[in-house]
Amino acid sequence: MSYERKIINDPVFGFINIPKGLLYNLICHPLLQRLTRIKQLGLSSVVYPGAQHTRFQHSLGAFYLMSEAIQHLTAKGNFIFDSEAEAVQAAILLHDIGHGPFSHVLEDTIVRGVSHEDISLMLMERINHEMNGQLTLAISIFKDEYPKRFLHQLVSGQLDMDRLDYLRRDSFYTGVTEGNIGSARIIKMLDVKDDQLVVEAKGIYSIENFLMARRLMYWQVYLHKTSVAYERMLIGALLRAKELAGQGVELFASPALRFFLYRDIDREQFYKDPECLENFIRLDDNDIWTALKVWTGHPDKVLAMLSTGMVNRKLFKVEISTTPVSEERKKELTLRISKQLDISLPEARYFISTPSIEKNMYNPADDSIDILYNDGSTKNIAEASDMLNISLLSKKVKKYYLCYWRLHE
Repeated sequence: MSYERKIINDPVFGFINIPKGLLYNLICHPLLQRLTRIKQLGLSSVVYPGAQHTRFQHSLGAFYLMSEAIQHLTAKGNFIFDSEAEAVQAAILLHDIGHGPFSHVLEDTIVRGVSHEDISLMLMERINHEMNGQLTLAISIFKDEYPKRFLHQLVSGQLDMDRLDYLRRDSFYTGVTEGNIGSARIIKMLDVKDDQLVVEAKGIYSIENFLMARRLMYWQVYLHKTSVAYERMLIGALLRAKELAGQGVELFASPALRFFLYRDIDREQFYKDPECLENFIRLDDNDIWTALKVWTGHPDKVLAMLSTGMVNRKLFKVEISTTPVSEERKKELTLRISKQLDISLPEARYFISTPSIEKNMYNPADDSIDILYNDGSTKNIAEASDMLNISLLSKKVKKYYLCYWRLHE
């Protein structure tokens, strides 16, 4: 067995060792390299200017944590074959490969009905075909079809390496220190019982901290009202572009973006027509930003104003409440926007958006976090924790956002 490897220096975890062979080949693969051109936090840099890190950096970090987890689990007597270790590392490297630029924005606008998880799987199958089946085991773990279920939990579960990396990394790059979880401590505390990942009892405080940090990061970073408003503007601009394209209006767009703007593609078609995937993998953040920059000068007022708002950070105003926005308030705002901007009512609707966001931080039904005691018994974190009222974290929090064009009085 060759021990030749490459070393990458990561600002969060330090040196990451990449063994030569399958894992190194995956990191060099054009489909994984595409993630270097897609920001991990989409538009969050509008609030946190430091949040410029990429999905590629996150994939490397998750790979590093997976390597650590395998080492600790093996040291505790959990038998993991070398082939399984390599497969689970490959699965975590590729878990985000299907993300497009501003992932959820695209899922709502130009690539409807197909999630990034669907696309990740399509791309894994494709690389597997190129690599003569070397990813078959990784795909089986990724899809939770492999007998050792705990390997899938490491890739996708309550305490997966994906979450442990993004919380730690996003907190590092945004400067939101409350999100900084003790990932190393959590990984040292992991064990396996009855084919399920468990956490040793002495790691309980790290888990409590992890759940709290997750809640903070969601409301302070991922669902920050300014980021939500910025995202709604981008959705408005893309939907307007799509509407104009449907009317045959000429728009500047890269070939890949043009493909999606000038066609109506649903899930069935995405799976049927190979051109869809081909064009999707040519998209990255640059396609969207370049189009927005050019659209600032487009004769269509709605598209030009939304694009200018995106490029020059002229943001929607945001109000948050715990109850839905009334129809009266929406009508009144739409009317005022239409008058002030001198546009029709249907056009004014592009300048107002009322998303609602629901989130709970811990869903025991999802995949519970179990604490392992010295006598071999296990307890769910909700029962084991004395400090945290986990039932509060399991409660769904729903917020209603009202985002609209800033009106001058």
